[in-house]
This record gives sequence, structure tokens and C-alpha cells, in this order.
Amino acid sequence: KMLCRASFASGKSLFPTTKRLLSTVEVRLAPGWFVGHNLERTPADVAVTSKEEFMEYFKLMHTMRRMEITCHNEYLARNIRGFCHLYNGQEAVGTGIQAGLSLEDSWITSYRCHCIMLARGGTLEGIFAELMGKGDGHTGGKGGSMHFYNKSQNFYGGQGIVGAQVPVGTGLAFANKYNTPPGEKMPVAIACYGDGAANQGQIAESANMAMLWKLPMIFCVENNRYGMGTSSERSSSNTKYFTMGNVIPGLKVDGMNVLAVREGVKFAKEHAASGKGPIFLELETYRYMGHSASDPANYRPKAEGKAILNENDPIVVHAKNALVRHFGVTEEEVKAITNQIKTDVLAACERAKALPAPHIDTFADHVYIDGRPDFVRMPAIQDSIVAAAAAN
Repeated sequence: KMLCRASFASGKSLFPTTKRLLSTVEVRLAPGWFVGHNLERTPADVAVTSKEEFMEYFKLMHTMRRMEITCHNEYLARNIRGFCHLYNGQEAVGTGIQAGLSLEDSWITSYRCHCIMLARGGTLEGIFAELMGKGDGHTGGKGGSMHFYNKSQNFYGGQGIVGAQVPVGTGLAFANKYNTPPGEKMPVAIACYGDGAANQGQIAESANMAMLWKLPMIFCVENNRYGMGTSSERSSSNTKYFTMGNVIPGLKVDGMNVLAVREGVKFAKEHAASGKGPIFLELETYRYMGHSASDPANYRPKAEGKAILNENDPIVVHAKNALVRHFGVTEEEVKAITNQIKTDVLAACERAKALPAPHIDTFADHVYIDGRPDFVRMPAIQDSIVAAAAAN
């Protein structure tokens, strides 16, 4: 194995010393990567990966970044309309959660969900098509930016209302427990929400219920430091979000490093799946863009984002440097990979633009269980639509 002593917490030195033996890498982490609350222990200070596995993490994160950059450009060109919440800077969170869970585990999140769809089986073309309102989009062009969904991989979508996904996620955890035979480990449910939603009553009520019933639930706070335009220090009297479950255990993790997130999620999953009940998971991260694509983010200094990009970026500082320094990947190879990703993303975007809009006959599909209604009440009763009359 390759023994690496790392200082991820500083954001400057990933693997100061290495010893190459086999294709896997054992990463020893610096103190402070994990902070626990009401836990007898925190995750081990070792993460094991390989060049091939880590390369997949890098590719997914870079694809997420390039996809969101392209989304922003298409929004400015008015090819994407409505709301558009971008994930730039938070890629290690989505990638690490995906790596730490299995497809049997349920995942639900907020409206910042393009990249989660990509991690849970989406395609670039299908995502762009959905954002542009095309019929071949992942939800038929009807969901748009905030409502991606892929039940086949247990992704229960983005939610347009702040915090609304958390009670639904608790219901998913209940279903997982209900459907698991006694004595067996349960699939878990994870509900991701931002620091801006963390003080909502529906989250506290869901957490109380989850603890009483010992549900396999992970309450995951993606702390990107700003709830819309308000900093966490101005909006929350308690910024230690991983402690907000009170008696419920919690874990804070460096959300800018994909291995930290993966190990933290694995730990949380093991806790919840074993019947101990829920756990709060805080992933400290940062979003480079405003709350949505139309937000210029004038409420924070530009130097703040630049400093994080240069010193603690999940892709360039952490993942890319690890590939170059410790997996033998050359700068030229990294450049070739990133250039190919850019080409693939732009090509997928162009293909999506050429797709047709949803056919008008599909507009009422998926609204009613058994097709279209026999009667549609209009404001003026004489204008109401009766199926038989409309057919004539």
C-alpha cells in the first residue's frame, strides 16, 4: 500500500509524505477532520482509495463543475429560464455522499439538485434538456431546475420549498425500516438541506420523530455559509449545526474533501442502519455562485471566494493535486481529461438544444393516477371541460 500522511484540514497539504507500494493508498488524516457530538467515537483517521477510484471521483466532480458553468452561461443566454440554483464549490459533497451510500439508500435534497441527479444516474443531455424544458428531459421537461427525480436509483428529487424535503426524507427512512426484516441492516435515507433551513420547525419535528422511532435517517446539513443572502452567523444562534439534534448524535465533516465526505457518510450510514436511530451530519462547504444564477452575491466580498478557490477548492486544490503528486498522473494527463470533459459537456448541451418541447398531449400526464380527469372545473362553470364533450 501507499502510506500517506495528510493534512486535509489546512487545505494546503494533502499528502506531505508518501511511500508507493501497491495501487491502493492509505490516507492518514490530520486531527480536526471530524468533530463528534454525543458520539462515543468518530470515524477512523484512515481512508483507503486507489488511483482508479480517485480518478472517478475527480472526473465526476469536474463534470459537475463544468456542467454548472455551462448551465450558468445558458441561463445568461436565456436558454434556461426560471430558477437555476448552481452547485459550484460543493462537488465534493455530492460525490462523497454518492460514494458513501449504496443505491438501495434513499436520497432527497433541496432545489440545488442538478449535480445530485448526475451522481444518481442522470445524463448530461437529460439534465440540460430538463433545464431547457425539453420533452426528453429527465422529468419530461416539466420539473426544470428544482425537480429532478430518479426513482430507479432511489433519488427522490429536489424540493422547491426550503426544508420541505426533510419530513419526506424522514418518511423514506420510515419506509426503509418498515420494509426491512427484523434483525437485518436497513437501507438509510439521507435528506440534504442548507444552513438556511436548519432552524425550521419541520426539521426539529422530523428529528424528534426519527429518534423516537429509531429510524435509519441522516439529517445532512450542507453548510455553504449563506442561506440565500444571509450568512450563517447572522441567521443562526447556533452555528454548530451537527449539534442541533440535541440528544441525537452528530458529526461535522470537512465538506471540501471528497474522501472526508465519503468516510463521514459511511460512518453515519453504519450508525443509522444498525438500529441506533438518526444522526445529524454537517458538511462544511462553500458555494461560489450566488443563491441562484440571477443572484450577484453582493452581500459577501469577492476576495472570500477567490481565497477558497485558491486554497481549499475540492477539485483543483484537493483532488487534482492528489492525482498529480501521489498517483503519478501528469499535468498533461489531467489537462487532457478536463478538456475532454469540457468537450463532452458542451456537446451534450448542444444536443439538448435541438430536442423538441413536450407535446401538448402530455401536459396532463403524471398529474392524475389514472390518466386525465373526466371533468376540469374552470372559473366560469359553463367553460368547464367535460371529457366526453371535449372529445366531440
